[in-house]
Amino acid sequence: MERTRTALILTFCIGLLAVVAEPVAAQNSINDRLIGNLNDVLLYAAIPITLLTQAVLFYAIFKFRNNDDPKPTQENRRLEITWTVATAIVLLFVGFASYQVMADPFITAQENDVPDEGDVEIHVVAYNYGWDFVYQDEDIETTGEATIPTDTQVYFRITADAGQNSYIHGFHVPDLGLKQDANPGAMNTVKTEVYEEGEYQGYCSKYCGVGHSNMYFTINAVSEDEYQQWVQEQQSSGEGGGNESGGSNASGSGNASAGNESAGQ
Repeated sequence: MERTRTALILTFCIGLLAVVAEPVAAQNSINDRLIGNLNDVLLYAAIPITLLTQAVLFYAIFKFRNNDDPKPTQENRRLEITWTVATAIVLLFVGFASYQVMADPFITAQENDVPDEGDVEIHVVAYNYGWDFVYQDEDIETTGEATIPTDTQVYFRITADAGQNSYIHGFHVPDLGLKQDANPGAMNTVKTEVYEEGEYQGYCSKYCGVGHSNMYFTINAVSEDEYQQWVQEQQSSGEGGGNESGGSNASGSGNASAGNESAGQ
């Protein structure tokens, strides 16, 4: 019995240390915050359930470890009803918590969502193998990287080149909690608001062919003043489409133009 208590106490301490010792991760965007908070809620709900099941397991192991004449268990209707109801409660809790996040407009943005005044709207066109970012209101086009202001709602309208050899791509920025398919000839929307300035790496989340490993891009989050300055510099230089990164290739401009036309239809 003493060993059983020691094992239970040790298990509880390990679980408690795992929670306390975990550093609080920075929440870079509202999407990252919503997803991270959901993960925390589910984790905190899973810890007592895990400790309970492990306690029952250790108790059974130690109590019956020397039983040389085991007997089959008898039907216990109360116990069966109890764990059935408990499981239903857990599933309802998980479903309710998940629905609150999944129903949030920053997680499931709709194509017909209209940006308010002051928001930023960027059309993202994926092609083999790169990304173009079109700021239609500002008449700016960049390749391989996008600049956005912090503390401002940003709408990414995501599509893919609808050419003859087009593929399905995936717009994915892990550190911002953004992920959405880029389908040829179709438009999907991702809505976000970034809190922290910095450079965030984006990737194609779909295996799209031989150039997939080079299909990455960068999201540069800057202050509102820096963003307005960047917009003015791009407009005055007339070279908005000239910004390139390693995720693009020389033939991207033609594909991007075709994708832009299909996105606007």
